[in-house]
Formats: sequence, C-alpha cells, structure tokens
Amino acid sequence: MKIAILGAGLVGGPMAIDLSKDKKFKVTSVDINGAALRKLNKEHPDIEVLEKDLSMPDNVTKIVSGFDMVINAVPGFIGFQTLKAIIKEKKNVVDIAFFPEDPFELDELAKENGVTAIVDCGVAPGMSNILIGHVDSILDETQNVITYVGGLPELRQWPYEYKAVFSPIDVIEEYTRPARYVDNDKMVVRPALSDSELLDFPGIGTLEAFNSDGLRTIAKTINAPNMKEKTLRYIGHIEKIAVLRETGFFDKEEIEINGIKIRPIDFTTKLLLPKWQMKEDEVDITVMKVIVEGKVDGVCKRYTYDLFDKFDPETKVHSMARTTGYTATVVLRMLADGMYKQTGISPPEYLGKHQACVEYILSGLKERKIYYQETVEILDS
Repeated sequence: MKIAILGAGLVGGPMAIDLSKDKKFKVTSVDINGAALRKLNKEHPDIEVLEKDLSMPDNVTKIVSGFDMVINAVPGFIGFQTLKAIIKEKKNVVDIAFFPEDPFELDELAKENGVTAIVDCGVAPGMSNILIGHVDSILDETQNVITYVGGLPELRQWPYEYKAVFSPIDVIEEYTRPARYVDNDKMVVRPALSDSELLDFPGIGTLEAFNSDGLRTIAKTINAPNMKEKTLRYIGHIEKIAVLRETGFFDKEEIEINGIKIRPIDFTTKLLLPKWQMKEDEVDITVMKVIVEGKVDGVCKRYTYDLFDKFDPETKVHSMARTTGYTATVVLRMLADGMYKQTGISPPEYLGKHQACVEYILSGLKERKIYYQETVEILDS
C-alpha cells in the first residue's frame, strides 16, 4: 500500500519512519524543504522523498493521485486547501494539519467522493477527542468535559522556558486566536491566555493553565453543557506572552519603519523561532489530563485519562511528535485494516464511539510506549 505523507517536519518525519517499519506500506515523504527530505532519506533509505511546494493545490492533486492513502501534516494555514485537494482525488486521509477552518465544510465533498477523512488526529485535538467520545458513548448523560494539555521542554531556560514542539507559527496562533468553550450550554468566547489556574502534575510540578481554542469539533459533536480545553505551560509564561501580544508583536497588519513596511508577526517570528527551536537531543515532555463527568444508570461518574510522555532516547523522537504523529499512524493502520469505513469528515470523537477502534488505537500507542492511564470515580450526586 502506497502512503504519501505531506510534510516532513517535526511530526511528519517521525510518522514516515514509523510507517516505513511496516512492510505492507511503501512510504513517500513530500515537502518543500529539500534539506529535511535528504536527511530523512539518508537515515532511512527505504523512505522515498519528493521535493514539492505543497502550498499549491494543483501540486497536491498531482502528487496524491498515485497513492492509496495520505497523511496531511502541512502547516495549518494551508491545511484546509490541502485536505480539499486530497478529497477531490478520492483518497482516504488522516489529517493533523489543525487548520482554523471548519472541517465539516468538506463533509459533503468527502461523502460524494466516497472518502474517509479523519481530521484533527493528533494528541489534542486527537486522542483527547477519542477518549471524550468513548466516555460520552458510555454515559447516559455527559455533563462536564475538560482537557488540560501541554508540550514542554524538560529543561527550563530563561526567558520563555518553552520550546516549540510543533509548528512555531501554529504555537503563536494558540496565543492569538480567541478561545471558545461551552458554559451552561452557551458558547463563550474569551481571549487566549485568559482564566489562568495552577495545577500540580506528578513528575513535573506546578503548571499554569490558560484558555485556548482547543474544543474544535467537540463543540458541535458532543452534547454536554460544560466543555473546555486549556493549554499548560510553566509558571510565568502567560504573562510574558501576553505582554508581547498586547504590545502588538503578533499583529498581522503592516506597519512602516523608516519607509519599510513589515508585519509585526513576521518580525516577532524571526526573533522567537531560534529561541524556541527544539534541538535534536533536547528532552521534551507531553502532559495531558482529560476529565469527563456524567451519569450512567443514575450514578454520577468521573473518567480521568492521564498522559505523561517524554522524548525517546532510543529513537531520538520528541514526545510531541510521538504522541501526535503515532496517533495518526496507528489510525491510518486501522483504516488500512478496514476497521473504520464511515465516509465523510470524521473527527476523532467519532472513532471513540467504537469500542474496537479505541482498543486498537490504545494498543497501538502502548506498543510505542505511549500510555494513557484511566481512573474511574463515583461522585456524590
């Protein structure tokens, strides 16, 4: 089975390596970054590489026509158009582009073309959705849903105590895009970085959590009166980023300096990315807590799923790439095995409705030493 992985970045590369270990797949990695492709091919000669500009939908159409299945791992700002091109070519696809557009806008197109498109298939969104969908299918009434998630460097270095464990442009988007959540059955919109709280996590210590726009499809697909996602960082990070944002460093409107027009975000990105760059041997951690509360048979229950993952020194794959990318590669294997055939746009919570799919995915991640610990508690009604 011929697999195309569009994007050879921090997550795309490890996904190609993971799938290439399965002899039933022939993997091709596609990216505009020739250096990244050459490095990937040199270290893993069985992975074919193709240097192409994926920001052009016509290129995407021509590329994917020769493949059986596709993983879309391009940056979010070209993710939607890339997914649309893949669907038009009638290719089943697993998508981790995390684009800002509503994926259900492509639902009719996918159904017309007989395509199964699993979107937002990373760690959060992704595994968080799968677990929420799973518990929602168990409960008679889902009441509260909250996800706390963060990717962090193990070594805290001043001033930001942060390294970009996925596309840095998408990280900045988390700090600027208004956060939407559901409170008492009403959609609430708050600024990103708002409503900070402190939480303790074993093995890490105290982290600060803030509102981020992470509900995505769950806001439509899960019927619960209270749903929220918060991003985790080391204490003090929020204030530093808020100062940059409120000063205008993330603005996209051009300003003029000595006769030269420049977008502040382009200037900021140029300065921040070298400081946020995750080096190959740096240890990162991924921490996530998913909490779902509700009633089943009249009993109030709380389901909690905890993830704590670290950089793998054997494979040299960073934790965020592992937890995000391997979710996608396990789901692709699941599709290849014919376990899930629903056409149209499927957010991960749809997979969570199927017990066999949940068991398959958790088992596949466990094989890659990614563990989700489940705790079930009975609450006072």
